[in-house]
Amino acid sequence: MQPVRRIPVADLEGKLVGTKVLLRNGESVWSLIGNITLADARFTQHFLTLSLVRDGKWFHMARYHDPHYREYGPTDLARFLELSVTEVFPISYDIRPYVIGNYAVLTGEIPKEPKEKLTRSEVVALAVP
Repeated sequence: MQPVRRIPVADLEGKLVGTKVLLRNGESVWSLIGNITLADARFTQHFLTLSLVRDGKWFHMARYHDPHYREYGPTDLARFLELSVTEVFPISYDIRPYVIGNYAVLTGEIPKEPKEKLTRSEVVALAVP
């Protein structure tokens, strides 16, 4: 990984954003957020990646369509943080200070369960247009 020299950037392709996110209980936690596509809020909703750090250890949360979701899903993230699921979700993020672009993508909430779950074939179709 290499840091970006100038912010805000206009494109997040191939980039991770290091920022604090806000848990439902009001706690701020350092995170890495990835797979943000500025031109497509729906794509971002389904493919956004989230990794949180606590006491020097990282947790990479799996998305509902990832094969390791049962071991690294929202309940497992809450356990990692030593909190209840209701204390963690929804997780709020705001990366507007770092990126120029679509407000609907740069701020948002990561719910425990997505509002829309796609089938496997729909996930593939969205990922590979």
